[in-house]
Amino acid sequence: MKFVKEEEEETRDYILQKDETTKKTSTFVIVVLIVLIIGVVVSGIYFMKF
Repeated sequence: MKFVKEEEEETRDYILQKDETTKKTSTFVIVVLIVLIIGVVVSGIYFMKF
């Protein structure tokens, strides 16, 4: 099983496809994870003061 499928490949045995939808979705997921990590750090700093 391949992890990433190129657009021109004719296979159905893959996990991710190298296309625009996959790129947009992975960018969105990464941004959400970064925002969550920043939120945890900020709330940890805020609650340590009180």
